[in-house]
Amino acid sequence: MIRADSRPRRRVAWAVGALVTALALTVTALVWRPWAVPATTVAAGDGEAVGTGIPAALDVPDDATVLVFGDSWTYGSAASDPTLGYAYVLGELTGWTTVVDGVRGSGYLKPGLDGPDFGTRIAALDPALDPDLVIIQGSINDRRLPADGYAAAVDAAWDRLAATYPDARIVVLGPAPQVLPVETATARIDRDLSGLAAERGWWYISPVREGWITEANYLDVIDTGVGRDHPSTAGHRYLAERLAAALARLSR
Repeated sequence: MIRADSRPRRRVAWAVGALVTALALTVTALVWRPWAVPATTVAAGDGEAVGTGIPAALDVPDDATVLVFGDSWTYGSAASDPTLGYAYVLGELTGWTTVVDGVRGSGYLKPGLDGPDFGTRIAALDPALDPDLVIIQGSINDRRLPADGYAAAVDAAWDRLAATYPDARIVVLGPAPQVLPVETATARIDRDLSGLAAERGWWYISPVREGWITEANYLDVIDTGVGRDHPSTAGHRYLAERLAAALARLSR
């Protein structure tokens, strides 16, 4: 945790660093994907926007407690140690205390390898945690399941999340592609989640539409061998940097 007398310096340092990172990554993203839709635009598909759904700017304290909830990417799979996963590195970059809840293989419909589906897991969360910010990530794990019932499962899970942490800011981090080109079902999940988030006035960050993973950097981010198409240790740090920059942008 950050001592009170160090917070102003920590806030300035993080804000400046995040701003520089955000500008650099924005320029890079524009080079890679000049057609990418901004994160605050809800996409209906193939460039057709259905709404903006822009909530108020994030206001996260310097010493925030942040719950990062998701699947194997949040767990830290394929990093040399799970604690080098993006969710942990995010805390290092921002000075926040991150509470990481990642279950490999899980999704809104699909149970995981060592835990149930998102909705069941959310129902078991401790209300006493009382995080300042919740980042709910993913998931590509529902892509093999029928689309029927998906939106209802997401809504039910999010209703429970909002009821458990009524004072928390909630940011939805959409699925990131584990293979290229982006699978049709992954793109569908990204569109569905972005639309549902907009209906609630929640921020939605789309790694798919922002081009976080492209042919130019795919092998630098994804471990296609032992990692079985999960981020490498370096890939996790890259994702943490992209996420920190996106959150800094939403905070302005």
